[in-house]
Amino acid sequence: MPERVTGFGGIFFKCDDPAATRAWYAQHLGFNTDQYGTSFEWRHTHEPDKKGYSVWSTFGRDTKHFDPSGKDFMINLRVADLEWLLAELKKEGVEQIGELQVYEYGKFAHILDPEGNKIELWEANDEEYGKMVGDVTTK
Repeated sequence: MPERVTGFGGIFFKCDDPAATRAWYAQHLGFNTDQYGTSFEWRHTHEPDKKGYSVWSTFGRDTKHFDPSGKDFMINLRVADLEWLLAELKKEGVEQIGELQVYEYGKFAHILDPEGNKIELWEANDEEYGKMVGDVTTK
């Protein structure tokens, strides 16, 4: 049986001024930000030569990206096999929100926890994601 969650993929949150918030984190906490936020680079435990990433990103208060959750944040969790996990979650009564999305840098799907927090599940393709973010990472 594949692992379910393999790690923390990121945190996304709403704020009044995303650009100013990113600038504050860059100035005071050393985040290397771009227009989206930053990615934290790390190494896989069992494959130390392989990079992995966790994402930190700001969104405007008017974003619909967190819908149907009314919360000001969304959690992203990395998973080993997204399609398998979605099938298991369905058997357990957990409803998928929206459609499975596939990009070069990974597969994504969304669920809600019992408190209405939106959770983004990400089967990452770290090699492609690394090409996309380049040097804009916080190490």
